[in-house]
Amino acid sequence: MTQLVQQRYPDAEIHTISRRAALVEGTIHHQIIDYDDKSLKALDLDKLKNLDLVFVANGLLHDGDLQPEKSLKNLSPAHFESIFKANTLTPVLLAQHFLPLMSKNNRSVFAALSARVGSISDNGIGGWYSYRASKAALNMMIKTAAIEFKRKNKQGIIVGLHPGTVDSNLSKPFQGNVPEHQLFSPEQSAAYLLKVIQDLTPENTGRCYAWDGQEIQP
Repeated sequence: MTQLVQQRYPDAEIHTISRRAALVEGTIHHQIIDYDDKSLKALDLDKLKNLDLVFVANGLLHDGDLQPEKSLKNLSPAHFESIFKANTLTPVLLAQHFLPLMSKNNRSVFAALSARVGSISDNGIGGWYSYRASKAALNMMIKTAAIEFKRKNKQGIIVGLHPGTVDSNLSKPFQGNVPEHQLFSPEQSAAYLLKVIQDLTPENTGRCYAWDGQEIQP
């Protein structure tokens, strides 16, 4: 996404935040220890004003022994907590710190990666308890924050975005049943999502949209 934004908006000042070192040249990178309140405050965010776009791309589905639950008996408190910290708490903390910095003079967008499996109405096969719940909770936090933010910033937009199934480490163990034409490269997915972001209006705030621009129902 960062490289695509650079290409589309060559004059933009782009800041990246990660626990890893800078991956894209030409950006202003901020390496942090963790996505917690203390680390975010240490960024001296007052230097960032009138932001047009904040894109939150973190997420966790599996990691070593931590795997999506196929059954309720597989659920563990530690697993549940790790998934919620990554998928719900971190985007919400970023919203808490960055929404006050969004532009009030122009249209601005705060977008966080969500997932179709966070839709309660779309859940037809079950499983993946922690991941589903964390994304559903994220969607609720997006909706709630959008209501509050609209009172302060009429042109501000807060949305969740479903990137489709992307050929990445996150999806790799689960790609077996995905048709080839539905498995996107990171570049494809980024292009789709940027198109969705560009088409958003303040009337779209508080909702979740898929890569093709279609709204995902709660």
